Amino acid sequence: MMVINAGKSQHNEDQACCEVVFVEQRPSPRGWLSSSEGSGELDGGRKGFYFHYWALFDGHAGSGAAVMASERLHLHICEQLRDLVEILQDPSPPPICLPHDTKTSPADPTQVSYTEDHGEVPNNAVPRFHLEKAVSHESLVIGAIENAFKHMDDQIERERASQHLAGGCCALAAIYLMGKFYVANAGDSRAIIIRNGEIIPMSREFTPETERQRLQFLALLRPELLGKEFTHLEFPRRIQPKELGKKMLYRDQNMNGWAYKKIEEDDLKFPLIFGEGKKARMMATIGVTRGLGDHDLKVFSSNIHIKPFLSCFPEVSLASSRFAPGVPAVARATWQDQICPVQQEPSLPLILASCPVACQVRVYDLTQYEHCPDDVLVLGTDGLWDVTNDKEVAAVVMEVLTSYEPNDPCRYTMVAQELVVRSRGVLKERGWRLANDKLGSGDDISVFVIPLGGPGNYT
Repeated sequence: MMVINAGKSQHNEDQACCEVVFVEQRPSPRGWLSSSEGSGELDGGRKGFYFHYWALFDGHAGSGAAVMASERLHLHICEQLRDLVEILQDPSPPPICLPHDTKTSPADPTQVSYTEDHGEVPNNAVPRFHLEKAVSHESLVIGAIENAFKHMDDQIERERASQHLAGGCCALAAIYLMGKFYVANAGDSRAIIIRNGEIIPMSREFTPETERQRLQFLALLRPELLGKEFTHLEFPRRIQPKELGKKMLYRDQNMNGWAYKKIEEDDLKFPLIFGEGKKARMMATIGVTRGLGDHDLKVFSSNIHIKPFLSCFPEVSLASSRFAPGVPAVARATWQDQICPVQQEPSLPLILASCPVACQVRVYDLTQYEHCPDDVLVLGTDGLWDVTNDKEVAAVVMEVLTSYEPNDPCRYTMVAQELVVRSRGVLKERGWRLANDKLGSGDDISVFVIPLGGPGNYT
């Protein structure tokens, strides 16, 4: 991994975390798998399992939220998983309802059955068929990760004053648990897999453009959030007062295409979403629509809060693995006057897949492919992707990897370093420039490069 400060801020607002976490089983409710059968009992009698965790946090308007999230999010994930220890290790389908710790008191009138109260069940009260939705173990883990993000956001809100937590952050987290990888993305970071030279997108960014319909629908349901200054409709450009009564292109929360409407007085308000690409902004303020923090963010020179439109929930992707993941080459650098590699950590097993809450889960099953040492997943904050596209990243990956022996773990660190150096550019008279003389990234840059092949002969 590499982290670099590109000079946008005095302090690096990108934060990263890499942990191995033990999830200890919570005391079981009476009657639910009370024996040790099916549970992972470790030395000392503790029951539970480990998960490996990696995360990037891209801070904005200060580093406070990113710093706290980098220190606490994995703990929230651990807490959410504690109730699932025995369930996840039991191959049978998860129970729909868990038993209470104690027996229900018969004195509680709400718990008395209909037959006990009335003697019999009427015919129209008997269900004609039994319908029960199947719930997988993977969906329980996904739900735990989603709830952990919410609890993390709640903690930032509670402690923002006492801990001086300024701003917010995008969050991208990967969890390796029981042979599968779960990657949660809330923000505009991105991940791709490069397999045998093929590029496989594993995430999507959450921006005012990609979430336009969700934002417009919320504004339609709760117009008070717009503060009488914004309209939920989108127009190709700002409308001039002289254009009242004319017909202009627009689209609302239900539309992907465009249509014409007669311009009314209310349409002169500033659009909820304005601009395109990296310049697209929601309420003329922020360019991302999911993340943690930003509880005090307001529209400039107004009392309109932006947080109601921001979602802290991630979109989670899942990748399965039948073997122990490859050993990562992990390095970290902070830009001062040069890049300073940090000690590698070869003890952390690693494979990642990423994909940014729409009940949509993209699955990449690692067991279906034989991966070679040059197959990697690249995970980076927007500082990388703002100036480098997927094909250019893949080209750098192949170029650097072929210059090292396949069993050299440093090769992945060198790929990450090369990606951040090329994206930052070289300082010239007209500022930082890339090799093609275009502007280099003006943002902090953080990159994971993770081998998808087996551990090989790494030492």
